[in-house]
Amino acid sequence: MTSLYTPAYQPTGDEIAVVNTSQGTIRVQLAGKDAPIHVGNFVELAQKGYYDGLKFHRYVPGFVIQGGCPYTRDMTPAEVARGERGPQGRPGTGGPGYHIKGEWRTNPNNVHEDGALAMARSQDPDSAGSQFYFCLGPQYGLDFNYTVFGQTIEGLDVIAKLRAGDVIESITIENA
Repeated sequence: MTSLYTPAYQPTGDEIAVVNTSQGTIRVQLAGKDAPIHVGNFVELAQKGYYDGLKFHRYVPGFVIQGGCPYTRDMTPAEVARGERGPQGRPGTGGPGYHIKGEWRTNPNNVHEDGALAMARSQDPDSAGSQFYFCLGPQYGLDFNYTVFGQTIEGLDVIAKLRAGDVIESITIENA
C-alpha cells in the first residue's frame, strides 16, 4: 500500500479551477471547506502542471467522464480513445505515486449533482490520487463512496461534449 499524503496547501474555500480542454473551458468552484485534503491535493497537482497534456480516458454516457491518469500523457488521443495500453501502462491505472484519505464521510455537501467534480479511486476507500471525474447528470448512488470536491459553475456544455481521448490542455487555479 502507498502511504497517505497530506497536502501542504490549505484551501480557503475561494478556489476556482479553470479546466482548459480540447473541447473548451470548464470552471469549477472547489469545495475547500468540505473536502480540504482533496482540494489541497488537486490545487498542488494543478500548480505543478501535473494535469497539462493528459487525456480523458473513460467516458460512460449518462454517467461520468474521467481523466487525470498520467499514463495518458505519452499516448495519442486516438490510442486513449481506443483503450490501448500506453508505454507506462493502461489508461486509468496510474496516479501521482501516493494516495489521499477519502472525505465523503466528513463532507457535509458530498452530493454527485450534474457537473460535480469528484475523485476516482480503487476499492480501497483511501486510494484516490490524481484521477477525477465529472458527473454527466446526477449520480446520487456515488455519494457514499466517492469524494465530491467541486461543482461546475461554467461549462456544463463542454463537459457534455467530452469523450475519451480529449485533452486536458491545462488546469489553473484562481484565488489560490
